[in-house]
Amino acid sequence: MEREVSMQAEITWLDDPEVFRVNQMPAHSDHLFYADEEECRRGESSLYQSLNGMWQFCYSENASGRPKDFYREDFDAGSFDEIRVPGHIELAGYDKIQYINVMYPWEGQDYRRPAGTPSAEGQRKDLFSGAVYNPVGSYRRTFDLPEAMKGKRISLFFEGVEQAVYVWLNGIFIGYAEDSFTPSEFDLTEVVRDTGNILAVEVHKRSTAAFLEDQDFFRFFGIFRNVSLIARPKLHLEDIWIRPLYEPEDGTGELRLRMKFSGDTPGGRAEVTVSGAGEQVLSEAVSVQDAAEAVWKMPGTVKPWDNHQPFLYQMELRLYDREGTLTEVVPYEFGFRKIELRDKVICLNGKRVIFCGVNRHEWSAESGRCIGREEMEWDMACMKHNEINAVRTCHYPDQIPWYGMCDRNGIYMIAETNLETHGSWQKWGNMDVSWNLPGSFPAWKEVTLDRARSNFEVFKNHTAVLMWSLGNESYVGDVLEEMNRLYKEWDPDRLVHYESVIYNRDYEDTVSDIECRMYAPPEAVRAYLDKDPKKPFVLSEFMHCMGNSVGGLVSYMDLLDEHEMYQGGFIWDFIDQALFVTDEVTGKKVLRYGADFDERPADYEFSGDGIVFADRREKPAVQEVRYLYGKYR
Repeated sequence: MEREVSMQAEITWLDDPEVFRVNQMPAHSDHLFYADEEECRRGESSLYQSLNGMWQFCYSENASGRPKDFYREDFDAGSFDEIRVPGHIELAGYDKIQYINVMYPWEGQDYRRPAGTPSAEGQRKDLFSGAVYNPVGSYRRTFDLPEAMKGKRISLFFEGVEQAVYVWLNGIFIGYAEDSFTPSEFDLTEVVRDTGNILAVEVHKRSTAAFLEDQDFFRFFGIFRNVSLIARPKLHLEDIWIRPLYEPEDGTGELRLRMKFSGDTPGGRAEVTVSGAGEQVLSEAVSVQDAAEAVWKMPGTVKPWDNHQPFLYQMELRLYDREGTLTEVVPYEFGFRKIELRDKVICLNGKRVIFCGVNRHEWSAESGRCIGREEMEWDMACMKHNEINAVRTCHYPDQIPWYGMCDRNGIYMIAETNLETHGSWQKWGNMDVSWNLPGSFPAWKEVTLDRARSNFEVFKNHTAVLMWSLGNESYVGDVLEEMNRLYKEWDPDRLVHYESVIYNRDYEDTVSDIECRMYAPPEAVRAYLDKDPKKPFVLSEFMHCMGNSVGGLVSYMDLLDEHEMYQGGFIWDFIDQALFVTDEVTGKKVLRYGADFDERPADYEFSGDGIVFADRREKPAVQEVRYLYGKYR
């Protein structure tokens, strides 16, 4: 729900599922922009300023104990510690480390039911804001604007903050956000100064968003992805949707662009060039209005993109104001491909596609879900070497660079919405539907759809994304049905994936383009396919890699030769979730898994389920994966 800029921050927003974004800027494409051609060539933009580094920091056990006035300019933060951003607060020595799979992390300690459901009737209203245990991180830092950013529109860009975040600048409330794994952006223009800015950020470990973020992982909080200041020039490309349409029958292509501009738009123009293999193939100009659309037929035939030949075209958009002055340069890579259902078979560029895939958590044994470029490059090299051609972002959007890496390396993606409500519906034999989320509960509709919208808007231009995913292990109902409809409305060129519709077949015809299951044995897959089914079959998770696992993978791979409508799956999962610690007895650096940190509740060694160890050593199981995947990808 959007609120007016003038309103003050309210701690009760933590308890209200209908308040999830306050004064946030709309989600938009992940394009980078540069002040001129030279900056673009170097890949260094003067319009961005990193705020990563050391921040002042105070940890509090709960909201009532936090320094409530820490955002004031005259606040004395001399007693604050220092913490590195990005990073998890728990790994900086505060709070406690907890790994849990299905249950909500408070089960057995606190009674909580989601607001807006029958089960919540009569419970206290301050579930999170008044909790005895709900840690808070209070961050402060100062900054000056570099010369190139002065006089421009300035925004604050968080790539990921877990879980609920309040923002102030120079003592003035800026905004509020949830959705831990999707970028949050705030306009600072009316408040920012050239020098001496005081930025204050308050992060709460839990809010109503916790009901929607019950993924199988370690439960952290804090500013765990990059933070930047962004300067928008006088005339700016706010959003772009690149739709390369490909016809495999004759090899022709059509390029559709939808552009949204901001700033001083009258009289402006955009020049668009497209090159392939170093040769320019298209050059066009577009008159700038508040929004502009263009459709161009590509000359001759185009080179298609797939796993074997991930060919990308290079687009460069130059934006000029009414005086003809260059205001920014926007580069973007894209490929021509067509994903569709043909005779109930998923086809890429007219041919049946087989997913030899993995699910992949973002993970580092040193820094948790705060990972860098080096880890991502290792993961990509490992996938390529071991014949893995597809990845599911489980169960949230990944860091932005990963999507571009998949584009360039031909890795097919299922791009997942940040949604999992596992603990609300899997109640170990008790299928009480009174609080299965999101189900059909009106109070949870807008927040759920907002997460889908953000996922689509940020990543819509990535060729590697073949399917949008509604999320993971959440309860289907009217809300997810509407999410499915919206993904189709926003993007008619991709498929939609969802697994948990199998638990409520009433929505089978309106949710998910594919029959998707987890851990179905080969016999069950065969039984489904033998009955002339409505949809092709994909295993969103299979071959759960615990210990010395992936034995029996051949039984699934053999099905690929038996049934055209069986199209592979995604191993659970790519990498163990474990953390390096120094052993108290030996003094050696060792890996510790779930429950090794004395946490309760916990799901113990269940976090050790990757085909590679947490320190990125390949397990013996990888050999089997490489051999069998190599036969089919």
